[in-house]
Amino acid sequence: MRIEHRIYMRLLTVFLSLPAASIPAQNLALPPRSTNAPDGNAFVKQISALDPAERDQEIESAFLAGDAPDFLRNFCPVTVTNTTDGITNVGTFFVAPDYIAIGSDTNYFLAPVSPGAAQRLADNLGCILPTRRMVDAIYAAAPVKLPPSSIPPSAAMTTVPVFAQHNQTIWAQRMALTNSFPLGALVAGHKKDVVISARLAGLTNRVAIYGWHRTNGVPIQPLFLGHAWWWVDYSQCTRLVSDTMLVNGRKEPVADVLADPRLCGLISDEGVVKNPSYPTNFIWPEKIDLPWPQKFSSNGSFGEWTREIQLPDDVRVMINAPAPEKFPTNQPVELVFYALPNGNTIEQTIGKKLQPGEDWHFNIQHIGAQTRWLRQMVTNRTIVVAYLEAKTRSWPAWRKQHPDRRIAEIVNGVRGIFSANQTEIVLASHSGGGSFIFGYLNAVDKIPASVRRIAFLDSDYEYDSTLHEEKIKTWLAASGEHHLCVLAYQDYLALYNGKSFVSETGGTWGRSEAMLNDLRSQFAFTSQTNSGLEIYSAANGRIEFLLKENPDHKVLHSVQVAQNGFIQAMLSGTPDEGQGYEYLGERAYTNWVQTAIP
Repeated sequence: MRIEHRIYMRLLTVFLSLPAASIPAQNLALPPRSTNAPDGNAFVKQISALDPAERDQEIESAFLAGDAPDFLRNFCPVTVTNTTDGITNVGTFFVAPDYIAIGSDTNYFLAPVSPGAAQRLADNLGCILPTRRMVDAIYAAAPVKLPPSSIPPSAAMTTVPVFAQHNQTIWAQRMALTNSFPLGALVAGHKKDVVISARLAGLTNRVAIYGWHRTNGVPIQPLFLGHAWWWVDYSQCTRLVSDTMLVNGRKEPVADVLADPRLCGLISDEGVVKNPSYPTNFIWPEKIDLPWPQKFSSNGSFGEWTREIQLPDDVRVMINAPAPEKFPTNQPVELVFYALPNGNTIEQTIGKKLQPGEDWHFNIQHIGAQTRWLRQMVTNRTIVVAYLEAKTRSWPAWRKQHPDRRIAEIVNGVRGIFSANQTEIVLASHSGGGSFIFGYLNAVDKIPASVRRIAFLDSDYEYDSTLHEEKIKTWLAASGEHHLCVLAYQDYLALYNGKSFVSETGGTWGRSEAMLNDLRSQFAFTSQTNSGLEIYSAANGRIEFLLKENPDHKVLHSVQVAQNGFIQAMLSGTPDEGQGYEYLGERAYTNWVQTAIP
């Protein structure tokens, strides 16, 4: 054993002594561990009572803050070969010596996390997750091969106490070998790996696990994608792999090697792997056996219940629903995704009665009060609003940093909270929030039938005929239940501090006219003008454009919303349109404005 270790350490020293230009970074880019950071046992106590989503967040935060053992920071080389077209390729990839762990060298906790959290950690640290072939190669190369230790399956196998129990078993196995193989030697066999797989391309809501090799080299767990992405039990863990490797002496991104038909065999036994990563913004589901109010709480305002979700990719979601006793189970849920305007918070968008000296943003939309008014008017479905706030307070800016598919994932995840109900989706937005809707349209091949209404409240700046015309036409023609409402004003005539701020074609007036003209090729519109409000209607009112003329050069951007605009956008084309309110008239919802933010 000691001779084997000396040989292994000598090889490792040779690799680490190669010129820097020839070899990828060998260290995890973590800050030094703080002297007051919790050790493994203390950290286990911190997370024992947390739900899985909170647990993931705590593990991520602690690890990225540097609460990781010193031995884990130095990567180990693993060499592989393959032969293609008679040419033998040699590759070396670099892996952490053990799985993600929290604590110190003398007291650490191997921390199971979901694939979303694992991917976020990998992305932050210049790493990827291993493939099945990599896991086999790691086991073959590891001088420390620990025999698997299982715990009888039970409902508790996904809980922290069982995680800790398994960790203690592995700790005892590993400490028994430290004289021969000090910490930092490559160790394998003691956990299943969360892996990337070509099969994940068609199963975006699953986790792929593999490994847990017996001492004869045969894994207990074949490649398995039967668990939903959120499944995390004591036996699975995450090993980080450097995202750069050596191939025939050259540095290559691991992703490029996986995408190369000639080279992928070095590290993949499934052929080419085009997207070697997991989504990073999964939304944790409600437990199936619990009603929707689970994790909601009363906010003290008009008996409403709310739930806030902070997603890891800088998105905050606030879901507002009627109290459970006012939430019928036998009627549809109308789930409104309301994407916030640029510069506004969720609380400002909900609105409140403005007191002297308070921020005027609380008095320009009042979506909360308009929603309460709607709930009294609409009794055949339950209105739930999901407010969507980007950390930058700008959806256009957020989309420059994140792919549009994230938006579709957010919509689908929030919708899943109400999976016990028939759920109809409304996509609504004001100002820059329209970018959220267009991001969603870009992300889907066709607009799903479950989307019953799309409402642009002066927010269709990003309408592009080449991207959106056919999708919107196809969706509108597919069902008599699909509605489109567009509110805009002659913004190119508006003056702010004496200056115009949008062009004739680039503002919502120009974009609305472009969308209207595109739809005219398929739908027959009628039109009328009432007090400077141009109204264009088609498909029995299901399609409606309300375009406000602006001869006085005013800025009417938020006025359109505050003067019953959200109500109008939700009721256009229905028998309730115009009942008890007037668009651009006096606020119909005054009695429903809350006095303070709960």
